[in-house]
Amino acid sequence: MTTPFRIVAVSGSLHEPSKTTALLRAISAAIAERADCEVLLIELTTVGPALAGALHRDDLPLHIEEQLVAIEQADLLIVGSPVYRASFTGLFKHLFDFVGQYALVGTPVLLAATGGGERHALMIEHQLRPLFSFFQALTLPLGVYASNTDFDGYRVNSEVLAGRIALAAERALPLVRYAASRSVESLVS
Repeated sequence: MTTPFRIVAVSGSLHEPSKTTALLRAISAAIAERADCEVLLIELTTVGPALAGALHRDDLPLHIEEQLVAIEQADLLIVGSPVYRASFTGLFKHLFDFVGQYALVGTPVLLAATGGGERHALMIEHQLRPLFSFFQALTLPLGVYASNTDFDGYRVNSEVLAGRIALAAERALPLVRYAASRSVESLVS
């Protein structure tokens, strides 16, 4: 019997409801349809207030420390942020400032973003990918970007976007399986 994959999705949105959170839920669901996994969704609307005044990880309350440990132990991270002034939100970055510098080495990370229009899609390549490259994480080649027109309210309503989500899930799983097997091997040896 295999252990379910630990998937942690982190939404950098500062609003609820949120198209970014809806996108991460859709990506998580697509992966859960294809593999046995446990999904934890971390929303900045929930954890953000506890982060705002903290300067050191020791300053954080226990429930935030638990979220950080979940991020650091994930078999797959799905991260997303709305495009805000050509980048991710500041609290999203602040959350990852508390993640151990080497805690994500080799961890697969599926990058996602939402924005008002297609011109913001490069935020994935110019902002998110360098951030997770710093951590030496394995940023998956296919990111998922969605614009406002891809949603009906806060529900994915675009066949094209649904296809990108399905393709990202299918392409992510072989890398997640490989990375998870390497983690198990390192524990055994």
